[in-house]
Amino acid sequence: MASQTEENYLKALLHLVNEQGEISVTELSKRLKISSPTANSMIKKLAVKGWVNYKKYKPLSLTAKGKLCAALIIRKHRLTEMFLVEKMNFGWEQVHPIAEQIEHVDSDLFFNRMDEILGFPSVDPHGSPIPDKNGDIKWKAYDKLSDCRAGDKVVLSGLMNSSTDFLAYLNTKELGLGTELTIVGIEAFDQNMRVKYGVDKHEVFSKVVCDNLLIEKN
Repeated sequence: MASQTEENYLKALLHLVNEQGEISVTELSKRLKISSPTANSMIKKLAVKGWVNYKKYKPLSLTAKGKLCAALIIRKHRLTEMFLVEKMNFGWEQVHPIAEQIEHVDSDLFFNRMDEILGFPSVDPHGSPIPDKNGDIKWKAYDKLSDCRAGDKVVLSGLMNSSTDFLAYLNTKELGLGTELTIVGIEAFDQNMRVKYGVDKHEVFSKVVCDNLLIEKN
């Protein structure tokens, strides 16, 4: 059984490996905002427990056991976020810090029941995949809104960035998952995108915003 600190390390490692492939202790320490010696000490402990492949001065990787443990932590986190939004009417910008605490509850029965109550969702409130109870993650290929062309009709299906600030920004634009968007035009100079959606919503989104919106084409 992993401690809360060990679980946080494993979860961070899985995210970084998915983003970058192999990673270093230095990159891990930056993500967790801790010193390299502190990260290095914990990685050695995780290696002893069989969760991490570690060799001095070599990139880190998770073992199969480590990947499974990390995936199940993420499962608990994302199921909790979905439960808070769907059953308790929290905003999608409010759920992350609560889920950070609940994900450490050591009860498969509790989270499997939560999964059942929710109807076995495949994604969380931000469009990220929820691992199943075996730790399997079904990744879905999305395009970025910034890759679209004028005239395209798309559906907002996920987010590259689920920070509180970005979610709050999307709330001000009345933009959520499942929203159908039509690309009206794209500025040649800065790639700002003019879109319309809803009954009469017209907005201009910067390239930074468009890079963080994941879509499926109709």
